[in-house]
Amino acid sequence: MELLASAANGMSAQRTVLDLAARNVAAAQAGTPDHPYSRLVAQFGPAADRVSDDVFDPAAGDDGAQDADGGPAVVGVRSEPGSGDALTEMIAVLDAQRAYEQNASIFDTAKRLAERTIDIGRA
Repeated sequence: MELLASAANGMSAQRTVLDLAARNVAAAQAGTPDHPYSRLVAQFGPAADRVSDDVFDPAAGDDGAQDADGGPAVVGVRSEPGSGDALTEMIAVLDAQRAYEQNASIFDTAKRLAERTIDIGRA
């Protein structure tokens, strides 16, 4: 069912964003004016644009998360040297959390629809 796959892809992408934001929060707290942290930002796009499966290796270039059906996914991670702060990162966490919850709700609804369709087919 395509709706289940889309919601699962959305949850996967937002999990990656949450992981990056958690890394950025830690880096922001450790950064100093003399040694600013390099903020990592997820880039979204079609899964066909992916370069590899390892999202967290910025040295490897633009790389992204797995997406089985070719839909939108995190296709890369770019670095923004010396930008942002802990507050900016916490806002990013809240945004990603809301998006994840919305995708989880869509996934749950699609699951119930599929179960109901199976029940109707059995009757």
